[in-house]
Amino acid sequence: MSEKIILLIEDNPDDEALTLRALKKNNIMNKVIVVHDGAEALDYLFGPDFANNPIPQIILLDLKLPKVDGLEVLRRIRADERTKLYPVTILTSSREEQDLLTSYNLGANSYIRKPVDFNQFIAAVQQLGLYWLVLNELPPVRR
Repeated sequence: MSEKIILLIEDNPDDEALTLRALKKNNIMNKVIVVHDGAEALDYLFGPDFANNPIPQIILLDLKLPKVDGLEVLRRIRADERTKLYPVTILTSSREEQDLLTSYNLGANSYIRKPVDFNQFIAAVQQLGLYWLVLNELPPVRR
């Protein structure tokens, strides 16, 4: 069985560090690939190296990204036969109801608001890791 990769799409260095710290604190030692904007995310998912890039077990997607916003990244993931079944969890600080509705309408599997409290965030990451990295089984993916 291949390694279960986490693709973290996050532009804020503090939120990136917080997420990586929460994963480590929960003993989630999966490889985390971090991309810092929507264009970089699309390049990872659809660019010339697509066939060589590990398939993510879960994509943690921020919405407020430079270059290409997270909703557009999600839209493109769901529109492509190769990636439409990838699990995508929105991990955002957005409190906008429209972001929540649009995310689900575009096919997000989950929507998590980043808790301000670090202990709450650790608990959320623990549950996220248990479900998506241990319990959930992905459908076969074709390249």
